[in-house]
Amino acid sequence: MTVGIKDVAQQAGVSVGTVSNVLNQPDRVSTHTRRHVQEVITRLGYVRSEYARQLRAGRSRIISLLVLDMANPFFVDIARGAERAARDAGLGVMVCNSGQSPSEEADYLAHFAEQRVRGALIAPADPSGQTVRNFRRHGIPYVVVDRVTGDEEGCSVAVDDEVGGALALRHLVAQGHRRIAFVSGPPHLRQVQDRRTGALQALSEAGLSSDVLHELPAERMDVAAGRDAGARLLGLADRPTAVFCANDLLALGVLQALYAAGVKVPEDMALVGYDDIEFAAAATVPLTSVRQPAFTLGTIAAGLLLEETGPAAQDHRHQHVVLQPELVVRQSSIQ
Repeated sequence: MTVGIKDVAQQAGVSVGTVSNVLNQPDRVSTHTRRHVQEVITRLGYVRSEYARQLRAGRSRIISLLVLDMANPFFVDIARGAERAARDAGLGVMVCNSGQSPSEEADYLAHFAEQRVRGALIAPADPSGQTVRNFRRHGIPYVVVDRVTGDEEGCSVAVDDEVGGALALRHLVAQGHRRIAFVSGPPHLRQVQDRRTGALQALSEAGLSSDVLHELPAERMDVAAGRDAGARLLGLADRPTAVFCANDLLALGVLQALYAAGVKVPEDMALVGYDDIEFAAAATVPLTSVRQPAFTLGTIAAGLLLEETGPAAQDHRHQHVVLQPELVVRQSSIQ
């Protein structure tokens, strides 16, 4: 049976109000009484009802984080940053995964509204932005993560993906490559679009035609999709000499496919990823990658949300923060 606050009071021989003070205002209770009540709480295994506490306080102590793919360490690092900021503020984080699906995103945002979370951090999957607009109607503050929106209704924090795509292609062009494959992800994802745009800009800057870039689309952005793209890459009649992947998981899958086929990296084919996850440096051939400051991104996003929902909320002004990527050069792209 569930142990309630009345059971604790009865076993401790004190009033319900005293138990409540021990939990919420311990300074109002003598040290002896506080220790006695805490011993009873431990012995009975009492856990306070957060739901009841939220009803009394009129607001939740939980913020939600909806990411595109929890299998991607990039989003894990965002979650770590958000969790650190929230925990420092005495709040918890509920992390959910849309799986890059707009319909699942809509379902989760509806769930957040039902739970009346304190606020939400959202890495959008819906390119139209309709699910976020629907969520806005509930009056719950939110911050868009990993995409800059310019939205007047909420903050956003992202890394400049056009700059990142350009960094990758400038590096490969500087290494002498003139036939380059781009292993992309789902075309509805703005991040994929921006990385492709940046890559094409770098080619234009170098006086090269867009035909230099051969796109190999991938339905998902995971290792399995990378292996599939690698197999298609190997089947091309005019095989590229370099590959730029829209994230590191795709790049690691491509690397596996090339290794299995006896294609040497970087001697036969150079390879560049995106995100600079921990596994990039630990790959069989250490992976050149465009680094995103994921932990910092999560920390800033949560900080903006906490500011908007905190004591000084009336002074909050929506911000749109753009962080800069960095190219980390390793063995996979230089000879």
